[in-house]
Amino acid sequence: MLTDFQAIMPILIVTLSAIVTMVAEAFQPKQERAPLAGFGVLGLIGAAAASMLLWGYDKTGFGVVRADDFSLFINLIVIAVGLLTILFSTQVIEREGIPPGEYYALTLFAVVGMMLMAAATDLLLLFLALEVLSLAVYVLTGIRRSQPQGAEGAFKYFLLGSFSSAFLLYGVALTYAIVGSTRLEEIAAAVAGQADAPGVLLFVAIGLLAVGFAFKVSAVPFHMWAPDAYEGAPTLVTGFMATGVKAAAFAAFLRVFLSSFQTLHEIWAPMLWVVAVATMILGTVVGVVQANAKRMLAYSSVAHAGYLLIGLIAGSQVGEAATLFYLATYAVSTIGAFAVLALLADGEHAHDRVQDFAGLWGSRPGLAALMTVFLLSLGGFPPLAGFVGKWYIFSAAIEAGYVWLAVIGVLTSVISVFFYLRIVVMMYMTDEAPHVPTPALARSAVAGLAFALVAVFYLGLLPARAIDLALTSVQGIF
Repeated sequence: MLTDFQAIMPILIVTLSAIVTMVAEAFQPKQERAPLAGFGVLGLIGAAAASMLLWGYDKTGFGVVRADDFSLFINLIVIAVGLLTILFSTQVIEREGIPPGEYYALTLFAVVGMMLMAAATDLLLLFLALEVLSLAVYVLTGIRRSQPQGAEGAFKYFLLGSFSSAFLLYGVALTYAIVGSTRLEEIAAAVAGQADAPGVLLFVAIGLLAVGFAFKVSAVPFHMWAPDAYEGAPTLVTGFMATGVKAAAFAAFLRVFLSSFQTLHEIWAPMLWVVAVATMILGTVVGVVQANAKRMLAYSSVAHAGYLLIGLIAGSQVGEAATLFYLATYAVSTIGAFAVLALLADGEHAHDRVQDFAGLWGSRPGLAALMTVFLLSLGGFPPLAGFVGKWYIFSAAIEAGYVWLAVIGVLTSVISVFFYLRIVVMMYMTDEAPHVPTPALARSAVAGLAFALVAVFYLGLLPARAIDLALTSVQGIF
């Protein structure tokens, strides 16, 4: 029993902090809501410490939650994303009329769902974790009740999310009908026995599961929800969705397909090859013509989902380690870019159009420099984290024999540089916009930006330690 609770300790800590945040809001005067963020920060720091203490533990709690290095690596990514989201939010939620207690609690519950998705070794628990995550994010997307755009984005996200959940659940049900179990280890053993002559129903089950995961990672053609949901949601919620949700979904994608269906890799990899190519091309081409920065970053997120799929398709330990490392580099770069967007806005101006960045270097040089670093990292410029992430994942594809997939990835990555540089050019080489907000930065926001900046340079200049941890993490799922 003690072992069971040790395995889920990081999840328990975040759950407890979410509950405490909700209860504390009822007893806090409206003018003294700032301490509510502290409960979330302390809970996430405690969960990160617990995850590091469990490194190398590799035990399963209650038979369905595995505390291995893979889940703990994902824990650290989603905890960092949740922590940065809360740190940045302390400055902006009051300005945007967002109820703090609900916002912080929902963010923490979403992190709980993410951590459970990464650790689940049973398809039913995985589905429940996905629903915990999804419900929290649906509400966060439309949490600004007075803004119809947010409600529209949340409604579209909810409808399409319900369809994707149905696909995933049908895949789980069909897998159970074929195998007689929802445990990943038992599914792997049964599938290995059918590897020489797999049945049609097994192909259908794998396809349904892939559709469910593809929606959550915003892969083409299941990406339709992303632009509207990203544009309508509060900017920091958009960053949280683009990073944390994607990390958790890819963690589940990797664990299910590589631990249960690895013996059928030659069958499902070509299907994902087509999806990855379509995702990279569409995300890049459509992103180039966007005038809204949030929609541009939404299509950037779609393109990055294609790059991440390359690691899954490679089907090797190096490929999966590259995916984990890429998730880390993508997360810090993307959450940093969305944070700058959120911090530049004020009560009257959203500051989310590309032209709103005109002359930002003259009025807010610090934020302009930070935005430049984060965008160049997303574009894959050395010596930043994004460059190492792309180099590693394309190298893994070539090593696994997917040379053309890597070539397409490199070409789309080069094209994507154009829409990142559009904002950079606006900031440095155009006249100042008529309205450039100049809000003072809170200490929590400064701390969050500093963390993201250091992470981008650290993962770019000294990636060896993180890559070694990623390689160690994926060994347990093969």
